Amino acid sequence: MDIVKVFGDNVREIRIQKNLSQEKLAELSGLHRTYISGIERCGRNISLENVQRIADALEIETYKLLVENKAASQNKVKKGK
Repeated sequence: MDIVKVFGDNVREIRIQKNLSQEKLAELSGLHRTYISGIERCGRNISLENVQRIADALEIETYKLLVENKAASQNKVKKGK
């Protein structure tokens, strides 16, 4: 799987789990809401600095944003996404 897609999917999943809007995540990370949206739609290449800012805002270890979530991927396949 493409690392940009893995990252974007993980940001979205964790943001939703933490009950954060894109706007709130943007505020916490010091980024713009449209930038967060672009990441989640896999339309942006992101700098390592911004990867760290997002991880800090989500209060998770950085590497967790870069590791494919096999369970989530399997659920998407089952649902036809």
